[in-house]
Amino acid sequence: MPQSQSTKLLPPGTAAPPFKLAATPDQVVSLDDLRGDPVILAFYPADWSPVCGDQMALYNEVPPEFHRARAQLLGISVDGVWCHTAFAERRKLHFPLLADFEPKGEVARRYGVYREQDGVGERALFVIDAEGVIRWSYTRRRSAWTPR
Repeated sequence: MPQSQSTKLLPPGTAAPPFKLAATPDQVVSLDDLRGDPVILAFYPADWSPVCGDQMALYNEVPPEFHRARAQLLGISVDGVWCHTAFAERRKLHFPLLADFEPKGEVARRYGVYREQDGVGERALFVIDAEGVIRWSYTRRRSAWTPR
């Protein structure tokens, strides 16, 4: 799918934009609350699509690697919390899915991975260090990293 020219993937060395997103109807996750440990943000277009389901299931297979690095994995899409709840239950996911739902795609826009023409975030990964700095970012368009 063509990428909107208005979005630009945030590069390594950039401070990760803060956010507060719903993980459940009564739980909000804030990037600031996770400061002190690495965070992996896995943006994906939508729950229930075949590719996204497989992508999230794959991340479910590697938690020991994330835990060894003390990293918190967070999935983010524009779907709402009830959709995420059903999707996570069906796929038996063991990490939070965050709803970038209202305003739609606001966090994806801040990270430069919102596809305006499709109304979804693109498939993208960000590795954020314990101080809140992006150390690696990836979309199918390009990837980048900075050594520590």
